[in-house]
Amino acid sequence: MGLYVALPLVLFILLLLWVVPVGLWLQAIFSIGGGHVTIFNLIGMRFRRVPPSIIVNGLIASRKAGIVLKSDDLEVHFMAGGDVDKVVDALIAASKAGIELTFEIATAIDL
Repeated sequence: MGLYVALPLVLFILLLLWVVPVGLWLQAIFSIGGGHVTIFNLIGMRFRRVPPSIIVNGLIASRKAGIVLKSDDLEVHFMAGGDVDKVVDALIAASKAGIELTFEIATAIDL
């Protein structure tokens, strides 16, 4: 009888931890601040089939380089078939080189 209760409970907890990427959310909070990526944003990314780690890592890299991006913009670019990592890297390289490159232009070039 205990196995019939414990197994569904363990499966439910595993499913919950997959849907709600708590570790990634904590990483985002400590790296870029809490207001930029909420737990609900990360859950929505899962349901939209956008890998949250790509978006969060892009936000962290851009924030550390002094570039402010929105998670929604990165998500839209990913769903359009773009490479988020390349766009973020291009924006960081352009910023370091003193070249003005907007997010819109970088995404247009990538697509």
